[in-house]
Amino acid sequence: HAVFCLPESPPPPYSRLSPLLFLFPPTDLSDSTLSYTETEATNSLITAPGEFSDASMSPDATKPSHWCSVAYWEHRTRVGRLYAVYDQAVSIFYDLPQGSGFCLGQLNLEQRSESVRRTRSKIGFGILLSKEPDGVWAYNRGEHPIFVNSPTLDVPGGRALVVRKVPPGFSIKVFDFERSGLQHAPEPEAADGPYDPNSVRISFAKGWGPCYSRQFITSCPCWLEILLNNPR
Repeated sequence: HAVFCLPESPPPPYSRLSPLLFLFPPTDLSDSTLSYTETEATNSLITAPGEFSDASMSPDATKPSHWCSVAYWEHRTRVGRLYAVYDQAVSIFYDLPQGSGFCLGQLNLEQRSESVRRTRSKIGFGILLSKEPDGVWAYNRGEHPIFVNSPTLDVPGGRALVVRKVPPGFSIKVFDFERSGLQHAPEPEAADGPYDPNSVRISFAKGWGPCYSRQFITSCPCWLEILLNNPR
């Protein structure tokens, strides 16, 4: 079963943070500033010189390994490079005053549909993604719901895709390490594209699956693919 936590009783790491800290992170996060990995960008990606650094040029490159990579998609198009996460927690946002992390607002695309532009405007403070001893947690910091699917949220032995709606201010364990080690779930019937048992998909503001008009996540305007690296 999915575990939701209210803001009043937050799960780790939020229980270790004051409300002020996770609403407005300190400006000086140079130690935890994350960088792009050396992967092929989409042709339409436009970034200012020096706007992002490659992992090879970052102090983070000396760390053993990233625990996940984040891909940002608009419908079926991946925008920008894979974003490697080395620190325990990362903010993924459109606009976060005094924040540090993966800023989706800086990823440019020459042509965007109206539905993508509308949905991007709803990302706001986005999510805080954190690796904890029991699994990976996502906290919805925005003003609109997020929708989540992962192998450990699916019903064991079931083939139906399960998509969880997470309201603003709520947290959910998007990937459970214990369950991932015990289950060998079949590929869901509603999987769109390659199925990765160690990945999490998060859509901003728009749901998909059997309960929604969008059957596949590639029909969602703005979504994230969290690719876990040797989860445990």
